[in-house]
Amino acid sequence: MTGSADVLVVGAGPAGLALACALRLHDVDVRVIDQAPGAATTSRANLLHARGAEVLDRLGALGDLPDRSAPALVLTTYISGRPAMTIRFGDPGLGTARPALVLPQADIEAALRDRLVELGGTVEWSSTLVDLNQDADGVTAVLDSGETIRAGWLAGCDGAHSTVRKLAGIGFPGAPLTDQWLLADAHADFGLDRAGGHGWAHQDGPLFMMPMPSVDGADNVWRLMAYLPGSTDEKLQEPEIMERFRRLLPKRAGLAGDRLRDAIWTSVYRVHRRLATDYRQGHILLAGDAAHIHSPSGGQGMITGIGDAENLGWKLALVIHGRAKAALLDTYEAERRPLATEVLRTTSTIARLQIGNGPLVRLLTRWVLMPIFRQPAVQRQGTLVASQLNVNYRRGPLAGRIARFSRHPRPGDRVADLSCQRHDGTTTRLHAELGGRWGLLAAGNRAQAWHEEVSARLGDRVVPLAPIDRQGGPNDEVWLIRPDAHLAWRGQSGADGPGRWLDAALQQGRV
Repeated sequence: MTGSADVLVVGAGPAGLALACALRLHDVDVRVIDQAPGAATTSRANLLHARGAEVLDRLGALGDLPDRSAPALVLTTYISGRPAMTIRFGDPGLGTARPALVLPQADIEAALRDRLVELGGTVEWSSTLVDLNQDADGVTAVLDSGETIRAGWLAGCDGAHSTVRKLAGIGFPGAPLTDQWLLADAHADFGLDRAGGHGWAHQDGPLFMMPMPSVDGADNVWRLMAYLPGSTDEKLQEPEIMERFRRLLPKRAGLAGDRLRDAIWTSVYRVHRRLATDYRQGHILLAGDAAHIHSPSGGQGMITGIGDAENLGWKLALVIHGRAKAALLDTYEAERRPLATEVLRTTSTIARLQIGNGPLVRLLTRWVLMPIFRQPAVQRQGTLVASQLNVNYRRGPLAGRIARFSRHPRPGDRVADLSCQRHDGTTTRLHAELGGRWGLLAAGNRAQAWHEEVSARLGDRVVPLAPIDRQGGPNDEVWLIRPDAHLAWRGQSGADGPGRWLDAALQQGRV
């Protein structure tokens, strides 16, 4: 049996589903396969920062997730049983109306699957990729069922052990960072404040507890994580993991182990740091954990993978529809790989500090780092960095040299979710108009004047908008905004229009 698609997405996790939704918004024919028998019901990740929530919003997948999110954006750290520091991840600012989501990854995936169905797609479960062959025109994928799928492009979103990456021969250098961690979602009655998470520093390793959304009406579900120094790769089962936690709770946190009730889910994992040598090999592309893995510290995994997908989606759609040359796809790695490199560096540093048990590390943490992290300005900056709202592509090939000298926002910067007006006078939000379209933003009728120039290159994927609140928006300029809410071009009347920028970007992959 033989099938076909413009794009074959391998892996139905957050990155794969987000990519499929982004492509369907641009009317691209997509097939999504996953080797699992069905949707995941458990998940290690349980936090999606503001930038990730914005992406879901632009894809139309946010729904009621903010209403279901747990209020756990506070983390209290204890030393010797006493509160030593409280970190509050508040509103990062920068014009976002989308807060971080404290929800299991399984809930995020379910929302994306529902959106994919609305867009005419689906996930093909129990479909395992076993081989692939690439030529000048596309990729032929072979499934374990014997089916052959011919696709113009193949996206590997199949996680840390990516089959796509291995079959393509793309390297994945790196190393393990830590020994084993125990994880459990369980019912517990510790009397702790569920308005935030709790972490206990201990010479044997940290222990963390985060409140989780209610399960079957029970509001006593917690996520527990504990580091096991010097641990082996022994295969611990649920009863053994829970027994370990019951022994660790009084020792590290001063909490009664018998207050830990029945488990919902348990796991054992190690932390690795790895980065793919290439994000693209011909017609094969990587996104999410298939391209980069790192410590879960700071909750950067899911948000980075979803960001990869949005960045890749609109570029791949332009190439498939014949409006851009394949060189545009090289900007995907150029823009996203530096971010992954920085995420790996930051999370690795946090992981090493968390598990450091030497006297010098403990002294540094208690008397130097904690007083610094107590400062409100430092916590605001930490919130901003974790949210990824400050991620920019100024140094990327699409920004050009003007990005270094122009006023804010500069080409490559994220544009805030401004209040806008459509040409018919109705009000809207900027980000609500993006996702599957580009925004042409200007006061008065300037956007309309250049709409024809832009549409000649992008088709009907452009919406002219006028800012309602001039504060933060263009006054005497026109801004061309990419589907992922980053500023592509800005200029004044009488200057070269955005068409020149688009010609260079779409044909050469740089400006």
